[in-house]
Amino acid sequence: MGERRLNIQNVHEMTGISRSTLSKLYHDKKVGIDYSTLDKLCALFECTPGDILHHIKENVDK
Repeated sequence: MGERRLNIQNVHEMTGISRSTLSKLYHDKKVGIDYSTLDKLCALFECTPGDILHHIKENVDK
């Protein structure tokens, strides 16, 4: 968002994604994302899911 000088309110108005969802995504507080949300963000930023998502390996003790 920063590269395009957009804030959460701008993205909300352009996509219809709730401000609370956008805030959680922006601040890495959300553990999952709906496909429709991902699709709207990819359309807005003209990118692919791989440009937005990154994998964080969880440390799982066995």
